Amino acid sequence: MTISIIGLGWLGLPLAKAFQESGEIVKGTTRSLDKLHSLADQGIACEQLILSPELVGPPPEKIFDTDILFINIPPSTRRKPSDYHPRQIEIIKSMAIKHGIKQIIYISATSIYPSQNQIAKESDPLDAGNTGNLALFNAEKILREDKTYDLTIVRFGGLLGDDRIPGKYFSGKENVAGQHPVNYIHRKDAARAILWLVKNKLWNETYNIVCPEHPNKREIFEKNAADLGFPAPASYSKKETQAWKKISVEKWKNTNFQFIYENPLDFTYTG
Repeated sequence: MTISIIGLGWLGLPLAKAFQESGEIVKGTTRSLDKLHSLADQGIACEQLILSPELVGPPPEKIFDTDILFINIPPSTRRKPSDYHPRQIEIIKSMAIKHGIKQIIYISATSIYPSQNQIAKESDPLDAGNTGNLALFNAEKILREDKTYDLTIVRFGGLLGDDRIPGKYFSGKENVAGQHPVNYIHRKDAARAILWLVKNKLWNETYNIVCPEHPNKREIFEKNAADLGFPAPASYSKKETQAWKKISVEKWKNTNFQFIYENPLDFTYTG
C-alpha cells in the first residue's frame, strides 16, 4: 500500500516512519527544498508543495499517485484569513479527484467546536455561525461535498509530548488561566491512531482523538515545571471568565484503540 502525506512536519514525519516500519510505501511533501534531500536519505520520496494559498510552482504529480492521501497542513488561523486554509483544501481536493485517489484522511482539530462549558461530541450540530474555527469548518465541508473517495476526518486535541511541553510558555508569567480542563494528545498516540484507523478501515467517519483524562491546566503546568526544572507560572487567575470545552473521546474508544498515555499528566518529553 502506498501512502502520501501532505505535510511532513512535527506529526507527519514520525507518522511516515511508523508507516514505513509497518511495511508501507511512503511519499510526502514539504515546503522546504532543504528538507527534500534529508527526507530522501530516510527513504521517503518527497516533492515540494507550496500553497499560499494558491499553488506555487508545478503540482507534485507523483505524490497524488497513491492509495491513501493524508492531509496534514496547519490552518494558520492566527496569521491568515479564514478563507486561506479552505482554498488550500480546494486545490488539494481537485488534484486528488483528478488522480482518482480513493481514500483521504484529513487532520482537523477540536478547535472546530465552540467553547460553551460543555462536553463536545462528534454528533454536535456545527454550522458557520457557531463553530469555534471557521477555517476548519469550511475545509471539512469542502472535503465532504461531492466526494469521490472515502473520507475520515480526525479532530485532534492539542498535539504535545516529546519537545512540545505544556506550561513552558507560561513559565514565570502572571495571571495565567489554570482551571480549564485540557484536551491533549501525545504525538506517539496521534501517530498510532492514524495507523489504527488505516489498519481497521475506519472510513467515512469523524473522530475526536484526545486523551480520555482531562486534568486542568494548572495541574499540568505545575507537574511539568517540577519534573523538568523550569519555573511554574508566577500566579494564576483567581476568577476564570474564559469558556471551556471538554472533548468526548467515547466514539474513538469504541474502536478498541489502546492509548499509551490516557492522562496528559503521564506524558514523556525529550526537550
